[in-house]
Order: sequence, then structure tokens, then C-alpha cells
Amino acid sequence: MKNNSNKHSKVLILGSGPAGYTAAIYTARAMLKPILVYGSEPGGQLSTTTDVQNYPGYSDVIQGPWLMEQMKEQSKAVGAEMIQDHIKKVDLSKKPFKAVGDSGKEYLGDTLIISTGAQARWLNLKSEQEYRGFGVSGCATCDGFFYKDKEVAVIGGGNAAVEEAIFLTKFAIKVKLIHRRNELRAEKMLQKKLMENKKIEIIWDSVLEEVLGNKNPKGVTGIKIKNVKTNKITQINIHGLFIAIGHNPATSLFKGQLDMDKEGYLITKPDSTATNKPGVFAAGDVKDKVFRQAVTAAGMGCMSALEAEKFLSKQS
Repeated sequence: MKNNSNKHSKVLILGSGPAGYTAAIYTARAMLKPILVYGSEPGGQLSTTTDVQNYPGYSDVIQGPWLMEQMKEQSKAVGAEMIQDHIKKVDLSKKPFKAVGDSGKEYLGDTLIISTGAQARWLNLKSEQEYRGFGVSGCATCDGFFYKDKEVAVIGGGNAAVEEAIFLTKFAIKVKLIHRRNELRAEKMLQKKLMENKKIEIIWDSVLEEVLGNKNPKGVTGIKIKNVKTNKITQINIHGLFIAIGHNPATSLFKGQLDMDKEGYLITKPDSTATNKPGVFAAGDVKDKVFRQAVTAAGMGCMSALEAEKFLSKQS
């Protein structure tokens, strides 16, 4: 490996999105000259989110990709270096920490901020993907407001699905929870709350077959579901569909090197973004399976930057 293909910085940030960009802004303003390496989907989950109405500072509805582009430009304006590359390997066994990209470049960091995010799990039906952002969503907290006095459906049977169904009753006139089994996996207290809610109807032993919708304006009008015991297909008219079958944190690179929970989320110290490896910090959805909001991810990006700065000052 030639040295001129290496990039060394005091702060190496892996992943963009609100956490990565905010970490870049804060570390750049602290004169730490951060390098942020982002993959094929800069901006993370927000880059596929259309209407954003819950990010502070904007009275009008804004577009997720636009917000991410603004954060990226702000990061660059204050001095962060942005490089597009897909990281295929990391070595945290010694300092500086090393990340190797598909390009062959090695990125070295005296500290490392991991903001690689998480992806909502999808069923990967063609029609589901076609209407993502146009009536199909992976986040009730983000998009529930748009379905005031409308009928919606939730796919799933765990805690996330039940919580989303209950949350959606604040807006929707009717919520159908569709589960492939005849019992839920969610905690009993949540199930009790769900059963007591008159706005929720549970459809058992059923799976999503197809999302139906209009092309102009693009939007969901209904779904087809199949009963797994009888194979009967039923069409249901709804305006919004929420897929709540879990999230996959992008942490496979760090297996065996950093502490994770059983779902693969990075574990950090309480009230901190510090991982079990000194000098390595984790921010955003890569470590957060509770809130999963742009504004909390940005907050954690800020925390990771301040903690990295403090860590570096103690080393010098």
C-alpha cells in the first residue's frame, strides 16, 4: 500500500446522516480537521424520507434529501473533508484506528466516530418499494401525522409493531395490525393496551401480498393480504402502510471488536457515546433503537464530537 493512498486525521467519521454530519460540523469547528467517509446512500434513512415536519427550525414541510444536502454543505463549509468510499474492513486493535475502503485507500483516525446508522427491515415486495415514501413508511413517529382521520395498516407482531399501531390511533380513524401468526410476540402489557384500543383491529395469520395505489398523484389506496392457513386473498382499502418488522444496524464491520447487544446495536456507556474501546464513539441509529429520530441522532453526533475532542486533549 502506497502511503499517498492513506488519509490520516485526528477524527475519522464513518457514515453520514444527521449524526455523522453533526459530528463533522462540531469537530471541524474545533479545528480537528475531520474526515467523513460515506457510502452509496449519503444522508442515511433521511435521504429516502420525503416530507419532514418534525425537524426544529422549519415552519414549512421540508424534504429529507434536501435537509441532508444542507447538513453536508454546512459540514464542508466549516472545514470537514468528505470522501465517498465503501468501507469493507476496520481494524480497531491498535491506534491509529484503520478503515479500508473498496477504493484501496486506508483511512486512519486518532479517534473514530461510528455513525453508520440502521436500516428499517422491509418485506422487499416490488409494490412495497414502489410506494416507499408515498404511503409506505417504516416510521409511525415520523409520518403518522399525515394520516389524520384516515385508515392505515401496520405489518408486524413485535413490540415495535404494537407501539406503532397504538401511536397511530392518535391520528388515524382505524388501524389494522396484520400479523403472520395467531399470537403476538410483543410484551404482555403492550398487548393489553393494544386489545383495549377500540380503533385497532388485528388480522391474524396473514401476510402482505401487494400494495395498491395511484400513479398520479402517487399514493397508496389499499393492500392485498393472504391468509397463510386458507390462502384466501383479501383486499383492504387504506391510505397508509407501516412496515414494523424491525431494524438492522449497520455494525457487521465491528463484530468481535466492539461490544454489541444481541440485535447488533453498539453498546455505549450511560449518557455517553463512548464504546468499550477508548477513542471509539458511536452516534445515531447505530446505537439507538429507542428514539430513532433525526434530531436525536444529530444530538448524539454533537455528543460524540465533544467527547472525541475531550479524549484527544487528554492524549496530547
